[in-house]
Amino acid sequence: MPARALAAAAVLVAAMGCTTRPGVPPMPLTGPAAPPLVIIPPHQPPANPPPPRPGGGASGPTSRLEPAPTVGGSQADLVRRVVARGDHGGRSFAVIDKRAARLSVFDGTGRLLGSAPVLLGLAEGDRSVPGIGERPLADIRREERTTPAGRFVAEPGRNLAGEDIVWVDYDAAVSLHRVRPLNPAERRLQRLASPTPADNRISYGCVNVPVAFYERWVKPAFATPGGVVYVLPEREPMASAFPALFGPDRGPALAAASTGG
Repeated sequence: MPARALAAAAVLVAAMGCTTRPGVPPMPLTGPAAPPLVIIPPHQPPANPPPPRPGGGASGPTSRLEPAPTVGGSQADLVRRVVARGDHGGRSFAVIDKRAARLSVFDGTGRLLGSAPVLLGLAEGDRSVPGIGERPLADIRREERTTPAGRFVAEPGRNLAGEDIVWVDYDAAVSLHRVRPLNPAERRLQRLASPTPADNRISYGCVNVPVAFYERWVKPAFATPGGVVYVLPEREPMASAFPALFGPDRGPALAAASTGG
């Protein structure tokens, strides 16, 4: 491909809110670039936090990001099983709770490093449409824009613009990447900053991460050789998404592992 065409493709991908797999034509979105989010990582509260600007102000809204020393519910159960079984192979891993629209990153011992809100696929559902990774974004219908649930071996990679991302499901073109709020009508920064996860469904299936959180926790955690991403289901049972961890034969084995038996 001529250098001019490659440069044009890079510009189009940089303007997208979701990442396309190399070789798949992107759908351009236009609009002025917004500045990066300023996120305070967990365990490092600001000494003198600035007062919030009404409506986000000129610098854009800040994302809601609370210290998260613990996790609860299904996520806590999943993490316990992952560590007890060694399902992550001792690597860093992340858990995405789609119902809460939240990403939590853990080290290889299962210690929580940080947690932040994320943007997810527009449509509810726990599976990707077959062959969706081969289709241009413009051809993907609203009801097909899901973030799939399950266990994914994630690897670092780059999109067509050369930006580093984390591939979650390469075949389905689903990745973890920095939020790119270049289409003002989508209000991606405002969605991240809202107090409810109800408006965090906007992408084509990729997981949009606050920029500072991506740089601080996601990028180093999933550097070579990568890690594991667990996406909690929102419709299907846990055993369907994680049969090796929640299947009918896993209870006794996990109990023995936790007691050393």
